[in-house]
Amino acid sequence: MQRNEALPGRSKRRRTLLAAVAAAASVILAACSPGAAPSESEPGAEGNDELTPITLQLQWFAQGQFAGYYAALDQGFYEDAGLDVTIAEGGADIVPQTAVASGSADFALAWVPKALASREQGAMITNVAQIFQRSGTLQVSFADAGIESVADLEGKNVGSWGFGNEFELFAALTEAGLDPMSDVTLVQQAFDMSGLLAGDIDAAQAMTYNEYAQLLESVNPDTGELYTAEDFSVLDWNDVGTAMLQDAIWTSSDRLEDPEFQATTVAFIKASIQGWMYARDNPEETAQIVVDAGSQLGASHQLWMVNETNRLVWPAEGGVGLIDEAAWDQTVEIAMNTANQDGATVLTAEPDEGAWTNEYVQQALDELEAEGVDVFGADYAPIEVELEEGGQ
Repeated sequence: MQRNEALPGRSKRRRTLLAAVAAAASVILAACSPGAAPSESEPGAEGNDELTPITLQLQWFAQGQFAGYYAALDQGFYEDAGLDVTIAEGGADIVPQTAVASGSADFALAWVPKALASREQGAMITNVAQIFQRSGTLQVSFADAGIESVADLEGKNVGSWGFGNEFELFAALTEAGLDPMSDVTLVQQAFDMSGLLAGDIDAAQAMTYNEYAQLLESVNPDTGELYTAEDFSVLDWNDVGTAMLQDAIWTSSDRLEDPEFQATTVAFIKASIQGWMYARDNPEETAQIVVDAGSQLGASHQLWMVNETNRLVWPAEGGVGLIDEAAWDQTVEIAMNTANQDGATVLTAEPDEGAWTNEYVQQALDELEAEGVDVFGADYAPIEVELEEGGQ
């Protein structure tokens, strides 16, 4: 496997995440006490021998979706940047962008539409690095269902998770000339593929790095073997043209007024990018890092997840983490003009200029390029992953 020679693997520093999934969640729910306020120290500043404590709030539990951050922690990139990073796992009751807005976390990962909705409702947060360059959302059907285009969804039972995950689907249906409320039958889908496998859903929502793998980890009762990609048809919103930006790094807009926190932000983004470079060049090792971090998912599923997540990050045409304005505009346009089954749109107005900035990620990229590091990954190629039954 190709390795990044500019980022040699260091001896593994399996740093315990302070065993604080519960503690981090309780901090988020109870709000941060004055004594837990983030340090104002500038990382790496001369005479500053202490690391700056930073909390990163995830959207969900430890899994390969967040591979780059776990790799940055494990490989010591955060420590090298002068940061003492705690990764706080997410959960059903945790809204990452709210954790940042309330001061319970310094940085958070969140999908752009959901974070913009929070900002419109008063959460002063800013997208400072767009790590996922592409959408990972699919609509998957059995190949023999004959669903090869969005128009083929007419008259079908179409799965939708809801909770803000439905807008790419609704935009695609609308662009195909279908009324989501009358031309398809919407089915409330669980966050798994049981409805599709049971035949209750004709086309189900899936993330490339998670639910789609669940299908390929399942046994085909007709053959006794695992399903293969040939058994399914996939609608990819990137190809359809209704993709919306997903995982990005968000932080407090107000704190970005502080020059010291600006330096902390650059340092955090730079080290996180180094983690994603490590994940790109060392997917097997990174999958093991995530497993060791406490993931409840199987080893082959985690490797699949790291591999597919890498596809969403690499290649990065303008440099990893840089916000592409056209992709941003498309996300905002769909968020403003596509209504869901309740007639609601994500946004009622365009977000203001403070909603995103490339200032800090560009500084991080410039520093990495000056160090001779590949921030584009133009030659990136995914590996082949063999899934085991149940993802083991």
